[in-house]
Amino acid sequence: MGSTPGMLDLDTLRTMVDAGEIDTVLVAITDMQGRLQGKRCGARYFLEEVAGHGTEGCNYLMAVDVDMNTVEGFEMSSWERGYGDLLMHPDLDTLRLIPWFPATALVMCDVQWLDGSAIPVAPRQVLKRQLERLDDLGLEAHSATELEFMLFNDTYEEAFDRGYRGLDNGNQYNIDYSLLGTGRVEPLLRDIRNSMTGAGLYVETAKGECNPGQHEIGFRYETALATCDNHVLYKTGAKEIAAAHGKSITFMAKYDEREGNSCHIHFSLRSKAGEAVFAGDEEHGFSPLMQHFLAGQVEHLHELAYFFAPNVNSYKRFVPGSFAPTGIAWGLDNRTCALRVVGHGESLRFENRVPGGDVNPYLATAAMIAAGLDGVERELPLDAAFGGNAYTSDVAKMPTTLRDARQALADSSFARKALGDDVVDHYLNAAAVELTAFDAAVTTWERERGFERL
Repeated sequence: MGSTPGMLDLDTLRTMVDAGEIDTVLVAITDMQGRLQGKRCGARYFLEEVAGHGTEGCNYLMAVDVDMNTVEGFEMSSWERGYGDLLMHPDLDTLRLIPWFPATALVMCDVQWLDGSAIPVAPRQVLKRQLERLDDLGLEAHSATELEFMLFNDTYEEAFDRGYRGLDNGNQYNIDYSLLGTGRVEPLLRDIRNSMTGAGLYVETAKGECNPGQHEIGFRYETALATCDNHVLYKTGAKEIAAAHGKSITFMAKYDEREGNSCHIHFSLRSKAGEAVFAGDEEHGFSPLMQHFLAGQVEHLHELAYFFAPNVNSYKRFVPGSFAPTGIAWGLDNRTCALRVVGHGESLRFENRVPGGDVNPYLATAAMIAAGLDGVERELPLDAAFGGNAYTSDVAKMPTTLRDARQALADSSFARKALGDDVVDHYLNAAAVELTAFDAAVTTWERERGFERL
């Protein structure tokens, strides 16, 4: 067993398999949409074959839409290229127990070609490339993601059959910080918290949120790659645990016209020796590194918006007065700003408030690192902290639609330099696929307005 409860090493797994305590190993990758995909392997097969060599999967896993449709325009995967295989190569540092399934373990994998070379557009690889840039400077990224979700008393099957309309909210009113309101659904929340602890995550808190049935479970910060791995595991596991309780939850950015589901990302840097390098003797207790890194966030937030808000629905969150940002500014503990600085000294960090619950954490974190490194390399000056209400200010604004965000990314020479042409082109096509599907859809809103009255 690893030093963290729930984490495994290969020898411990082998012992548990021999004892009949583990019979299944989930081999998982993260796709463009931030979802876990992969295989359930027999435990002995995993130990004898997969742990050392990996296992194959169709390369369309990095080139499909949310409905798993094969779509045109991806250079790495197409009918013309024959939809060949990619390799899921286990990262054994992520091996862990999965308590909500009996006798089950899971390992996260890097996505490679069959010759062992990296697939640069794979989300985990996009992040690792930016982490390597930090490593070259003697720096290490730490982050935490704050995922909100909405809980319903309907099963996923019932919700599907009802077209996701008229669902029964897990709570009937605003339960932000309410112990009474969260107590009503504590059996499920406790099961999720304890199950995540058993899978190696460090649970900090759970609290109610504003929208009826809305909740947030918070986890301790970790190194950035570990945080992203934990994020996607939690998101999948929470859905699976809710289903076992006969309920459903959604992380979609904007389920209804009220408050959406956010995913604030807290971020800081440390030296290889563990020193908190954002703290210093400059104004607000910042170091020059913190000033330049934060200035890079402000400079590039608009053109990198796609990586924080990747779906049509994502942009419905950005409503004035909704606690989702519209203005690109940074402030000291100011929740109206896109970038909020909190903590001091060892805990000094900034919070990116742009992402919603639908974000791919690997891509978002990679974009933040790329923006920050550009600020450091160019020694960008940091504007004064914004005070007051950023919603009603004249600061630059976030894109208001996916189409605008896609165009901003397409026009960005910085994104191509920092992330690579292959990455930018791949995700520009993903955005185009999403927009084409949305433009072809006839919505309930259109039918209600037009069926009789037009």
